[in-house]
Amino acid sequence: MHCEMFIPGKAFFGAGVVSKVVELIGNGVKKVFLVTDENLVRHGTAKRLEQILEAGGVEVQIFHEVEPEPSVETTDKAAALARNFGAQAVVGLGGGSCMDVAKAVSVLVTNEGSAANYQGLGLVKKPGVLKIMIPTTAGTGSEVTFTAVLIRRSDGFKGGINDEKLFADYAILDPELTMTAPPKVTAASGMDALIHALEAYTSIHATWFSDMFAQEAIRRIGKWIRIATWNGKNLEARSHMQYAAYLAGLALVHAGVGACHALSYPLGGMFGVGHGIANALLIPYVVRANAFSCPVRYTNVLKWLGYVDEGSNINVRDGALLCAEALDELLEDLELPRTLESLSAGITSEHFPEMAEKALAVSRPMENNPRPFDKELCIKIYEEAMK
Repeated sequence: MHCEMFIPGKAFFGAGVVSKVVELIGNGVKKVFLVTDENLVRHGTAKRLEQILEAGGVEVQIFHEVEPEPSVETTDKAAALARNFGAQAVVGLGGGSCMDVAKAVSVLVTNEGSAANYQGLGLVKKPGVLKIMIPTTAGTGSEVTFTAVLIRRSDGFKGGINDEKLFADYAILDPELTMTAPPKVTAASGMDALIHALEAYTSIHATWFSDMFAQEAIRRIGKWIRIATWNGKNLEARSHMQYAAYLAGLALVHAGVGACHALSYPLGGMFGVGHGIANALLIPYVVRANAFSCPVRYTNVLKWLGYVDEGSNINVRDGALLCAEALDELLEDLELPRTLESLSAGITSEHFPEMAEKALAVSRPMENNPRPFDKELCIKIYEEAMK
């Protein structure tokens, strides 16, 4: 087996570690552009970080207009403000949406044009300004990935800026910052992390290195996601979930994700369904479709989730199919949507052919998937998920 092994940037983990942000910025940076959202402004989290930065002699400009499914247009607006401000560093505070926009803004400060110009692979020409990512949810792993996923409002296309220049210089993983996340956000973001790990583990590009991160992430999420969702003040549960999301992000960086992510993109791009919700809803159907392409691996996932004892001698065919059932049961426990119909997003079967075409256009995740997907199979999964 051949594989490239690396851990991008530098990460700091622990309760209260957010106070290190001034030290990481350094003495040479005097202007910081802070990207966040209205919820974190309302909860006071953004103000707290602003005060920490200002106490360190740093001037801060806050941008808090990031949407749950961030757009190219919003990112371009933020980038223009950052340029005019003379930002020397960009801090992303929030969930994956805020961090994705922050990473994109960092490179748009030094590269001309719209974010849409860089949606693709390896299109960013110049390095961005200093990037520090501070997640307030345990899910996307954006603090450790090289992707910023954005929607073009003009045509509903959802795609990523994928470039190593988007890796954060520093990630600050403070589980205390996740404790204000409500149950639905905690559950959806936690499922997103789980699916990163699961799809990286079953990717055709999985390696021993990515497997190490994926396995540990799946074990921790299987044990702690229900507690973190329904007992949000439990710092131990929040800590395990924060760490697991980071590990899942590392697995994703090395092995990529699969068909579930590709199939979820049209739900976000066409209907505004949140990324975590879309992934969580689709994953049982995708695992069922993939089951016999790597049954041993799905049986391992079943065990790591705690659905059956790790020492049990289960037939791998049964184990692979039970993995889909275990994921569906987890969604039920977390009270997350389990059918497209329940989303009330206006999705009908007439949309499925277009959705399938858009999903297949998300080529990298589809290419990573252990089973080849075609338009017919995509439509079949949407049909199954509708009922």
